[in-house]
Amino acid sequence: MFRKTAFLSHSILFWLHSYNTIVIAGGRRREKKLIYLTGGIATGKTTVARMFAELGAHVIDADKIAHKVIEKGRKAYDLVVNEFGEGILDESGEIDRRKLGSIVFGDKEKLHRLESIIHPEVISEMAREVAESHSDLIVIEIPLIFEKGLDLHPTVLVYAPRHIQIERLKKRDALADKEIIERLNSQIDIELKRKMADYVIDNSGEIEKTWEQVKEVFKEILEVK
Repeated sequence: MFRKTAFLSHSILFWLHSYNTIVIAGGRRREKKLIYLTGGIATGKTTVARMFAELGAHVIDADKIAHKVIEKGRKAYDLVVNEFGEGILDESGEIDRRKLGSIVFGDKEKLHRLESIIHPEVISEMAREVAESHSDLIVIEIPLIFEKGLDLHPTVLVYAPRHIQIERLKKRDALADKEIIERLNSQIDIELKRKMADYVIDNSGEIEKTWEQVKEVFKEILEVK
């Protein structure tokens, strides 16, 4: 089964970590701060990302970019199809990520070949978005930062306790209890992630409370020298 961020390995994310936040904008030097938004299944990452955007941050979804660069008509599309064959295509001719994932995951050599094709395109797309952004704060949304052991800072964790994750998954995806537990167990426990993060936004209560926390984190990060 295709997993989120499967095509995002250390080479891309280390580029983000080392990205020079001082850029030339309109002939002047301008600082852009990068933060890394993560969470757990059904904790509300999308909701919090939208709040940061409403405050003026530029949000970049790393997964969406990785998916975008292999769409039909893109340079990486032809290279991936040539490498792995037309059997990875769906009925519309687009790359079926689940089919592709079933080929490369568990095979380090094939995964490396795939990454060597798409990483330059992902890096180029991210660099373009960061450079063209007029926001002082760039939020990079990466769900599996801790699972991949990536040393990226500052991290902002969107938190909700496990019992709420379960409730939300039942309502949102209508999953059986066994499948819910399997999905939750495929990631680091949310309580451990809470201890690993630089900032924690508790999204288990009223939306107004979440808003207050997002505003506090937004302000604090911009004030850090």
